[in-house]
Amino acid sequence: MKYIVIIGDGMADRPLKELGGKTPLQHAKTENMDRLASLGVVGRAHTIPEGMHPGSDVANLSILGYDPARYYSGRAPLEAASIGVTLKDDDVAFRCNLVTLKYNRDRTRAIMEDYSSGHISTDEASILIREVDRTLGSSEMRFYPGVSYRHLMVWSGGPADIECVPPHDILGKEIAEYLPVGDGEAALRHLMIDSVDILEPHPLNRERVKNGKNPANSVWFWGQGRRPSMPTFEEKYGLKGALISAVDLTKGLGIYAGFEILSVPGMTGYIDTNYIGKAEEALRSLELVDFVYIHVEAPDEAGHSGKYKDKVQAIEDFDSIVVRTVMEGAGRFGDHRILVMPDHPTPIEIRTHSDDPVPFIIYDSREKRHNAGAVYDESIVSRDDVLVFKEGHTLMDYFIRI
Repeated sequence: MKYIVIIGDGMADRPLKELGGKTPLQHAKTENMDRLASLGVVGRAHTIPEGMHPGSDVANLSILGYDPARYYSGRAPLEAASIGVTLKDDDVAFRCNLVTLKYNRDRTRAIMEDYSSGHISTDEASILIREVDRTLGSSEMRFYPGVSYRHLMVWSGGPADIECVPPHDILGKEIAEYLPVGDGEAALRHLMIDSVDILEPHPLNRERVKNGKNPANSVWFWGQGRRPSMPTFEEKYGLKGALISAVDLTKGLGIYAGFEILSVPGMTGYIDTNYIGKAEEALRSLELVDFVYIHVEAPDEAGHSGKYKDKVQAIEDFDSIVVRTVMEGAGRFGDHRILVMPDHPTPIEIRTHSDDPVPFIIYDSREKRHNAGAVYDESIVSRDDVLVFKEGHTLMDYFIRI
């Protein structure tokens, strides 16, 4: 048996007046997911435990079968693993976004204009974050480049329980109320302020502004934590696995789970990502492993940006390229199961994650069902006749051990 999980990050949403009261998932053409729904089992899963922040880290940990209440230790440690940064026991890793702050005329106030600095390229961002490390880094605090706007700061002996807010949660808001609070707040705030003096006048940012692009004019810390301790996926389920994603967070989860981390050129985490390359590489990996996890970030990024047209496009590309390619290619391996779902909703109207339950499909090539007229969208969540997993981490147990 081969097992394939396909995640459309943030794909679920809420009805939009711009789409005639439909969600982007309902509006999009998704004939392949609809076909899987007609042949498989549909249900809803609560991937975010009550009281936990609805982050992709928590949600994907849950989908992979790990109880977040037991194993979650923060987002940044997962990203550290992905970019090859080994954390010591007393290290605290912080996610370090390159963001765009918009100041008022006398520069006494600033709003969070863009959490991604216009989805700055990895090459440009690496130049900037290395300059931040050269200027502000120390023996206690070091900065490490990641992908696009997503980077890392490691604080040796730093605090893990400081309160930090994700920048994508405060778009358009004044930042004063959302700066780090708690033990170590002064050090982090000073770093953020000092970074503006380094980044704003940098020639690279001046060129971006000249070309009508958002400058990466500040760092922003969040998602901190220490390295997690968790069993591998093979120890839990007896299966060797692989994972493909453009996002360091998800790749870090895969590393801690003991997966082979797959890569293809052109993975960006946005609507211009190499969809076909991801699907084909995932299928190739099944020649060596029995489980593969395909993560597609594009719908989530469109949700954060508040661009419903981009989200519809991302969902349609996800369906017509990734899901279709997997459906057509999986048969050569014989018996197989496919799980398709979002990790969490990222509603356009709020431009951040919500903890609402998400719809899923499980297709089993050995046991095809006949759900005439079935469609895959958020309406599944409100139905009474579907499979329900109130503890999202138990869905993987079901998927593997049906």
